[in-house]
Amino acid sequence: MASPATRTMNEKKNIALVAHDNKKPDLLEWADYNRGRLSTHELYATGTTGRLLQDKIGFDINRLQSGPLGGDQQLGARIAEGTIDILIFFWDPLEPMPHDPDVKALLRIAAVWNVPIACTRATADFLFSSPLMQDEYERPVEDLSDYQDRDVDTVQQASSDGSSK
Repeated sequence: MASPATRTMNEKKNIALVAHDNKKPDLLEWADYNRGRLSTHELYATGTTGRLLQDKIGFDINRLQSGPLGGDQQLGARIAEGTIDILIFFWDPLEPMPHDPDVKALLRIAAVWNVPIACTRATADFLFSSPLMQDEYERPVEDLSDYQDRDVDTVQQASSDGSSK
């Protein structure tokens, strides 16, 4: 296993806010309640969620595409680049989503890069009440250089042998 590395999360965090349609009212209420704390951070959101946060609460939001139109992948790319520090994603576990693979991919990439994820209001409350929200934080991430720097010939050989390494 590779040795751990870190990514610095500054005092001003980059926070992604996402909510499925049935959870948008919950996220709006939570964001309004946490208005003061959120205002000190840089905010990102997928399409409709971002527009609602701007219109109803007055937040400045870096708006991406709607989730089903690629917004989930845009957030995932920003997580992989190190731009997003925290993911607040109020998803609806009771409704089937046509873009469910995108949602799973977003949650997977957040886990790969050890990004704090809150999928419920209670978890978001605990996360935001943490003293770590106010300070710089060195977030440990797995050193993936062995994976990134692997030999292309070895990968091609493994592929032709039917293995998935």
